[in-house]
Amino acid sequence: MATQKHSPAIQGAKVLMVGAGGIGCELLKTLALSGFQDIHIIDMDTIEVSNLNRQFLFRQSHVGQSKAKVARDAVLKFRPHISITPYHANVKDPDFNVDFFKQFNVVLNGLDNLDARRHVNRLCLAADVPLIESGTTGFLGQVTVHVKGITECYECQPKPAPKTYPVCTITSTPSKFVHCIVWAKELLFAKLFGDKSQANDLNVRSSDGASSSEQAEDVFEHRKDEDIEQYGRRIYDHVFGYNIEVALSNEETWKNRNRPKPIYSRDAMPNDVSQQNGNVEKNGATNDPSSVSAMVSLGLKNPQDVWSLMENSRVFLEALKLFFMKRGKEIGNMIFDKDDQLAVEFVTAAANIRATAFGIPLHSLFEAKGIAGNIVHAVATTNAIIAGLIVIETVKVLQNDAKNYRMTYCLEHPTRKMLLMPVEPFEPNKSCYVCSETPLSLEINTNRAKLRDIVEKIVKNKLVMNSPLIMHGAALLYEVGDDLDEAMIKNYAANLDKVLSEFPSPVTSGTMLTIEDLQQELSCNINIKHREEFDEEKEPDGMVLTGWTQATSVVKDDKKSNANVGSTSSASELETDKNNEIETAPGKKRKMSDVSEADTSSVAGDAKSHGKLEVLDDDDDDVVMFDDWDSAANKKLRLQ
Repeated sequence: MATQKHSPAIQGAKVLMVGAGGIGCELLKTLALSGFQDIHIIDMDTIEVSNLNRQFLFRQSHVGQSKAKVARDAVLKFRPHISITPYHANVKDPDFNVDFFKQFNVVLNGLDNLDARRHVNRLCLAADVPLIESGTTGFLGQVTVHVKGITECYECQPKPAPKTYPVCTITSTPSKFVHCIVWAKELLFAKLFGDKSQANDLNVRSSDGASSSEQAEDVFEHRKDEDIEQYGRRIYDHVFGYNIEVALSNEETWKNRNRPKPIYSRDAMPNDVSQQNGNVEKNGATNDPSSVSAMVSLGLKNPQDVWSLMENSRVFLEALKLFFMKRGKEIGNMIFDKDDQLAVEFVTAAANIRATAFGIPLHSLFEAKGIAGNIVHAVATTNAIIAGLIVIETVKVLQNDAKNYRMTYCLEHPTRKMLLMPVEPFEPNKSCYVCSETPLSLEINTNRAKLRDIVEKIVKNKLVMNSPLIMHGAALLYEVGDDLDEAMIKNYAANLDKVLSEFPSPVTSGTMLTIEDLQQELSCNINIKHREEFDEEKEPDGMVLTGWTQATSVVKDDKKSNANVGSTSSASELETDKNNEIETAPGKKRKMSDVSEADTSSVAGDAKSHGKLEVLDDDDDDVVMFDDWDSAANKKLRLQ
C-alpha cells in the first residue's frame, strides 16, 4: 500500500501501461494495490492456455479473450472504485499518437519486442512524458528510467539482437523457422513423448479453449486398437491441418498477416507412398535405442539436404513409429535432447511441415539441430519483483525525485551479497539520433542504388519508422499516409524505383536527406556520401549507415557454426532474443551530473563489471533460445 507521503502524487496520476502479459499482470495488480486511481492499458494479444501458469489474472475460461480487458475486470474485483481503461489494440496504431501520450503523467512498458519499445520511446520523447522500461528473462530482470533531457532515452545505447519469442507467436503466428523449431520441440514433442501431466496447449485453440482438459488430451492418446500408421496420420492431420483451420477462423488475426495453409497427410503423402514408408529392420537389432534413425529407415543420408514436404512427412511418420516400436518404454518420460538422433529428426520434420503451412523457408536437419538449442522459460517471481521495482521508480518520477532515479537489475546469483543491483541512470547520449538529433551518415553508391533501397534497408529496417517522409531540400521524395490521393501515391511509388542520382534534384555525395516519421514526430538528417564498391560479405546491404546505434555484432564460433543460425548477441552479453534483454554497453558510462556518486559508486562499479544488463523481452510469455547451453551458462557466470 502507498504511504501517506506518496498518496497525493499517486492518486492524482494518470498512468499508461503498455503490455498486459507477464510483467503487465503483476504491474497492474501492484499499481492498483498501491493506490493508483487512473490506469490505462494497451495490449493487442489474446490469452493463451500457456499464459495461465504465470499470468495470474487470467483463468481457463478467459482463453481467447483480450488480455487488457480481462486484466481490467480481474483487478476491479478487488479494487472496484478505481478507473482502468483497456485498449485491445496495437500501440503502433495511429490512434495512439503523440496527443494521446500527452495526457499521461508516466508510461510503463511491459513489451515483448524491440520495434514496439522504440516506437513508445519516440512517442514519449515527443510528448515529453517519462518512460519506465522493464524486461525479464528467466531469473534476470531490469527496470530503467527514461526522462527527456535528464536520462538517456531507450535508444541511446545499442540493443543486442533479440533472441526470445512470445509463446503466442510460436503457437499461433510463426514468422521464422526458429518459431517452428520451438513449437515442434517444446509443444509437439513434449505432448507426444513427454510428461503427460505437464500443461500443454497444443490442441486447445482460442475457439475451443473452454473445452475440458480431458477432451483436449484425447486427441493425442494412442488408442489400443489403433494401427501406429493410422495414429501418426491422425496426429499429423490434427496439428498441421485442423489446428491451423481453427486458427484461420479468427479473421482479426490475419488482417495484416499472410494466411497459413492447412496441410493434411493425404495431400502431402498419398496412401501408396506412406505404405512404402521406411524399413524398420534397416536399423538392425541394436540394443542402443539412441541409435535408431528414421533417416536410416528411409534411406536418407545427407543431413545437409533440405527435405521436400513429402520427405518431411515420411520422416515425421517414420520417427513417430520408431519411437513407439523401438523406444516405447521411454514414452511419457522423454525430454528433447539435441544429441538424440531420432528426436532431432522428428523435430526437424515437424518444424519443416509447419514452416510449409506458414510459408516459411525450410531448413536441413543440420541447420535445425543448430537452431534447436536449449530453452529457458521466464519465472513468475522475477516478473513480480520487476513490477514492484517499476512502481517504486514510478513514485520517484511522479515526485520529480531525479536524484534518486535508479536503473535496477535483478540477478540470478548474488553479487556483493545482493540480488538487486541499483545503478545511477546515465545522461543522454549526445550522438543519439533519436533524442539528440545528431545527423547520420550514409555511404551508398548513388549511381546504382534506388530510393527503395534507402526506404526498405535504412528507414524501415534500421530506423524503424512506420510512416516515413523523405525530403531533399524542399523536394518531397517519398511519403506514406491515409490522406494521400491516387496521383500522389502513384508518384511516390514511381520514385521508389528511381536511381538516386537521377532525380530532378540529384541525390549525390554531399546531399542531406531529411527523414521524418509523422506518427512518432521524429525527424533526423542523413548525410549522403557516394561510394563505388562494397564488400558483399561484410556489407550485404550495399550501403553503410553510421551514427546509428545498431545491434551488437554477432560473434561466431567456427567450431559450432551451425549454432549461429538464429540471432545472437556478442560473447560479452547474454544471448537472448523476440527482442527484451539484459544488456550493458561496455566501457565507461555517462552519469547524471547532478547525482552524487558517493552512495552507489561501488555498486555501479559491480554492475558495470557485469557488462551492461539489458533484458530484451518483458515477459514470461517468452522462451529464450541458447545456441549452446554450456557456453551460455559460462557467459552468465562471467557477467557475475
